[in-house]
Amino acid sequence: MSEMPIEEYLAQGGRLTSPDNVPPRYRGELLRLMAAFVDSELAASAGFADVINDAPGITSRIASARIVLEKADHAGRVLKVMADFGADTTRYVGTHPWAARVARDADIGAARQGGDMRLAVFHYPFTGWADAVVMNVLQGAAAVIQLQEFARMSYQPLAEVFRDILPAETRHAELGREGLAQIVATNLDDAQASVRYWHPRVSLGFGAKDSQRFEMHRRFGLRHRPNAEMLAEWQATVAAQLSEHGLKVD
Repeated sequence: MSEMPIEEYLAQGGRLTSPDNVPPRYRGELLRLMAAFVDSELAASAGFADVINDAPGITSRIASARIVLEKADHAGRVLKVMADFGADTTRYVGTHPWAARVARDADIGAARQGGDMRLAVFHYPFTGWADAVVMNVLQGAAAVIQLQEFARMSYQPLAEVFRDILPAETRHAELGREGLAQIVATNLDDAQASVRYWHPRVSLGFGAKDSQRFEMHRRFGLRHRPNAEMLAEWQATVAAQLSEHGLKVD
């Protein structure tokens, strides 16, 4: 590594293994990425906790509780990596309004809100169980694609955490599709309305197509696939999943 510039080393597939050998800009971008993941998982966990009792039956309630628990656990795993960098993790010890949501008809785009780094989609409220399931299907597919990308990043300890998390997040997406199959059998119109609401909001989580931040991440080996490529995969994936249930993206 010492014989070539750090960006060239990382762009060629090099790996870093300790906070002691990462350059300052790399450190800042890695911490930003981790904070966004941790905050999004905690906000997602809080949001699904609010609809557990809306679930129709014991099996659905268990599935919801599992998602709530595991998302909080995933946040905790990444938070430990943040702590290795000396990040102030005490803000996660106190009370934060992770369940806070904007008005349903608000339009905040991709902007951060409320003093945390969650993805904008996690600022919107559910209208009930069916709505939460639809959102889980769409966001679950996005999470799997994004975690597959993060699992290849150049900071090895965090890549390993993401690889460990990926199977559980994949299962969350599967649980969402199982729940959707039950919902459309009796409530197709409401499910379609939820698809119309959540699809554009989830899509914003992939970032701008011409993102300069992606180019920086690519040079650091933190990312490999452009935002537009990942978005296109997600669009094709969810279109196929929704069509199985008579749903479509407008």
